[in-house]
Amino acid sequence: MAQRAVMVIDMQNGVFSTPRFDRAGRVAQINRLTACADSTLFIQHRENTMSPGHASFDLLPELIQPAGAHFISKTACDSFWQTGLAALLERLEITEFVVCGCATDYCVDTTLKVGASAGYRITVAADAHTTADRRWASAEQLIGQHNEVWASLLIPGNEPRVMSTQAILAEWQ
Repeated sequence: MAQRAVMVIDMQNGVFSTPRFDRAGRVAQINRLTACADSTLFIQHRENTMSPGHASFDLLPELIQPAGAHFISKTACDSFWQTGLAALLERLEITEFVVCGCATDYCVDTTLKVGASAGYRITVAADAHTTADRRWASAEQLIGQHNEVWASLLIPGNEPRVMSTQAILAEWQ
């Protein structure tokens, strides 16, 4: 069986200074995934005061950080752009992973599309990503819409999968 890897994007204090949909529920699902994963990768956005040493850069306190977790900081929506993420995945021999975190419509979406185009086999934990309400759509609508789009994203031979946390965990058994 392939390594059970989870990539958790931008679940940080500074990101959550803007209210996000179902914070407690999404954190609970992420914690379920990381508890069963062989490898956990935390991606942290770095910008202005949201930088190492500032509380805004820190992961949410209710997020469990497994021993041996890996940390990558980024400055763009794309977790691969000018980071060591691809090198870390190669070193760990990770070619497929589950993605979750924040924000659905920015960093999760961009990382998923870039990663899948680069050949990584990606599963989205449909109930473990979140975002904020936007001017023209609610967070809940955006999450549902992105899950639908990702489930039908056309990347021949490497279509992303969208599954509930429970279904992912059942598959990992």
